[in-house]
Amino acid sequence: MRPGDRGLLAAIAAGGVIGSLGRYGVARALPDEPGAFPWATFIVNVSGSLAMGVLFVWVLTMHRPHPWLRPFLGVGVLGGWTTFSTYALETRALVASGHGATALAYALGSLLVGLGAVGAGVSLGERAFGRRR
Repeated sequence: MRPGDRGLLAAIAAGGVIGSLGRYGVARALPDEPGAFPWATFIVNVSGSLAMGVLFVWVLTMHRPHPWLRPFLGVGVLGGWTTFSTYALETRALVASGHGATALAYALGSLLVGLGAVGAGVSLGERAFGRRR
């Protein structure tokens, strides 16, 4: 392990704690009913996509960002905030319980709205911070 690796790993872990606790809070505030559209996961994944677009532009417009900024926010906070595994499990559970139409709407909607959110985040970031280099 290189000398700076422990600090970097600590920054990622700290960000992951923040993001994961936030996602847990949203899941508690918006519990899913069996067979219903999983709004909590949809909201965190789409908002995380939007935030990743903004973060991407923000970091690329900085003259000299701290080397741990992107790992802390992107890998840690947003990695803990968003969840592909829960998205996949919820989609499978919807299919297995006979709610195929809801599963399809959730799977495709998450993908399409998430991609749109990244693009919107980049646009918002460029308006706020200028064009990326």
